[in-house]
Amino acid sequence: MIRVGFVAPDGSVAEAQGETGDTVLRVGQAIGQPLEGTCEGQMACATCHVVVDPAWADRLPGPSAEEEDMLDLAPRATRTSRLSCQIRLDATLDGLVVRLS
Repeated sequence: MIRVGFVAPDGSVAEAQGETGDTVLRVGQAIGQPLEGTCEGQMACATCHVVVDPAWADRLPGPSAEEEDMLDLAPRATRTSRLSCQIRLDATLDGLVVRLS
């Protein structure tokens, strides 16, 4: 299992576990995190926006041009913002930390 930490705006942390191939969106939703994912991973919204902890940002593949376009619409987007529907888990991401905006 691959661990993912979700940091809420108040600083509290919820940890979830997923399998290789799961998305951060699905893993977060499974434990009740407030990630809408309105478009169900089709990159037609930014309701699953997360900010990847800077220590992890360089370990992820870069966002596609489509993802970057959607992130332009996300409130409070930062340099390490990503759509959680586009982060697929693998063993190298065990311990990933993302902040909810």
